[in-house]
This record gives sequence, C-alpha cells and structure tokens, in this order.
Amino acid sequence: MERKPLLVKEFMAASLVSFTPNQDVRDAIKLLIEKRISGGPVVDNRGNLVGVFSQKDCLQVALNAAYHDHWGGKVSEFMNKDVKTVDPDTKMIEVVELFRKAPYGRYPVVKDNRLVGQISRRDALRALLVAWSQWGH
Repeated sequence: MERKPLLVKEFMAASLVSFTPNQDVRDAIKLLIEKRISGGPVVDNRGNLVGVFSQKDCLQVALNAAYHDHWGGKVSEFMNKDVKTVDPDTKMIEVVELFRKAPYGRYPVVKDNRLVGQISRRDALRALLVAWSQWGH
C-alpha cells in the first residue's frame, strides 16, 4: 500500500502574529512577550514576506540601548531579511530534514511570495504522530 506524503499545508499554522517593517520595535517586543512567542514574520502592506523578527533580534535592540543609549527603532532595522521559506505543498519529510540541519525553529510558508502560514518543529512532531497512526505503529 502506497503511503500518501504528508504536506506542510496540512500541519502549518495559518493564524499568525505578524509584524510590519515600520512597527515600533518596542511594541513588537511587547507583543512577543504578551503572546509568548519567540518570533514572527514581517509582512508589508501587500502581505509579502519581507523578514522575520525574533527574540534573537531583540538582543540587538538591547545592545544598542546599552552601548549607544539608543532605545527603539523600527522592526525593519533589526529583523532578519534573509529568510528561508517553504511552500505549502512541500512534503513534511523535507521540512523535518531542514529542521534537523538548521537552527531554525520555524519556517514561514509562502505561496507566490505571500505569507500563508508558518510551520514549526512542533508541527513536524504532530505530523510524525499522524504518520505513525496511519502506518499502524
């Protein structure tokens, strides 16, 4: 019996906390803390993914404040612009391989340069449980 591959679109989160490039970085940090998330996508006014803002990026904000007495700025000044993304039709096994090889805990899911969701390591583990149940383990 041939097993149907599990796809990213079946496990991704489609409802996301996102940021805008012009958003005040202090507001973005507050949102990360309030929502208890470690990061999120940065999208422009057309819904195009332009970066990712994470707790790690917030550390640069803290360093700027400590060393240069400069508090704040825009998300675009601190976000990671070099973002690895995946397509919603990517096989979950390929994403698991990406997670195994890279330090990222999540990947934005993009279709035609538009953000449609996010896939996380936790989502990959959920896919593993589904696969096991389908395979009778």
